[in-house]
Amino acid sequence: MSIPNKKVVNGWAMYDWANSVYNLVITTTFFPLYFISVTNAKFGGDVVDFFGWKLTNSVLYDYALAFAYLLIAFTMPILGSIADTRGNKKNFLRFFTYLGGLSCMAFFLFTKDSSLELAVLYFVLATIGYCGGLVFYNSYLPEIASIEHRDRVSARGYSFGYMGSVLLQILGFALVLAFEAQGLPGDLAPRITFLLVGVWWIGFAQIPFIRLPKSQPAVDLHKGSVFSVGFEELKKVYAQVRRMPVLKHFLRGFFFYSMGVQTVMMVATIFGLKELKMEQSNLIACVVIIQVVAILGAWGMARLSEKYGNFRILILTVLLWIGICLCAYFISTEKQFYLLAVGVGLVMGGIQSLSRSTYAKLIPETRDTASFFSYYDVTEKISIVLGLFSFGYIEHMTGDMRSSVLVLTGFFAIGLIWLFSALRKQRRLAVAENKPAHVTETI
Repeated sequence: MSIPNKKVVNGWAMYDWANSVYNLVITTTFFPLYFISVTNAKFGGDVVDFFGWKLTNSVLYDYALAFAYLLIAFTMPILGSIADTRGNKKNFLRFFTYLGGLSCMAFFLFTKDSSLELAVLYFVLATIGYCGGLVFYNSYLPEIASIEHRDRVSARGYSFGYMGSVLLQILGFALVLAFEAQGLPGDLAPRITFLLVGVWWIGFAQIPFIRLPKSQPAVDLHKGSVFSVGFEELKKVYAQVRRMPVLKHFLRGFFFYSMGVQTVMMVATIFGLKELKMEQSNLIACVVIIQVVAILGAWGMARLSEKYGNFRILILTVLLWIGICLCAYFISTEKQFYLLAVGVGLVMGGIQSLSRSTYAKLIPETRDTASFFSYYDVTEKISIVLGLFSFGYIEHMTGDMRSSVLVLTGFFAIGLIWLFSALRKQRRLAVAENKPAHVTETI
């Protein structure tokens, strides 16, 4: 099935190419490893002092991420509805791109002699920039692709993102090896990599800024303040979702399995560093493997969903995630970690891409796309807050990250139950509307 408007679609996908370097380099590999290393050197161990609060550096990392996602969860519904009603979606995309990119560049200043509190502030701002931009980026999907093309277009975006982020990851890894060979300071290579993340993000984002269509005209005229309009639009979306049983049950399942997916992605390298005592270079190489395999995962899941339906493939993927979490609890060697990384890569790309395209298929025909996708994103962000907080809190109380992994298994299990429920609702709805089975199963 060919994709129409390839120039626009590829331009849209280039935003994934641009901003995914944040997700890989900042939240998954270089920055978490650098953060643990610098704070260990600064405080002489893994217990840090953050505004007088004594806690483990990995727990602080989890809490900082959770706080950033909490902020974005409260602001995105308002901003998304403003973009719809004011017709300035692309301007918001630009704003969050520059906020995130410049904050990543500021990590260059973070050393063991600088302020930990300031570094955490940059981290929170970079995360807000990344998450904020995604709301407006995702909301373009229903505008540039018809229902039958959304799985493939969504997968193309994720594939572009994985490819772009892997390239910069390899470049950063090469810098680390080159600086070590030259006997240069060990913290300089990752700091330069942080700088490159911001340049890459802002630079490549200019392509979608040029190619994406102008925002649609405002839905209607509003005389109230932007805050009142924002809450009105959020309330309107919520009311529509409540009347759509399949979409409602899908979002509940998405909420719970996202608690597991996003947390695993963000804490995997710290788990390998602290629990398995792996070398940082080996962990970076491992994440590169995950990203490369994730390209195949996103591509493969899109094609499987065309044949078997979105819900069936999502259910299969969540079952695989449950198996991965159970295996993670028991692994004890680097070889096992590498094998697990391949499994994570296969299901990571697939579940993210398929979740986005499934939601895009289920929402009603509307011009309020930013409002609907901000609702989707706030669901995901709150799930990330709870997932990260639960993971960090359990580690804080038990001193064991493996116990936290078991909790993630429970989140996936609850999400699985809601996905089965959404599938049943879909079938009942098809029977009531006398739709052929093959039409229903495409979603």
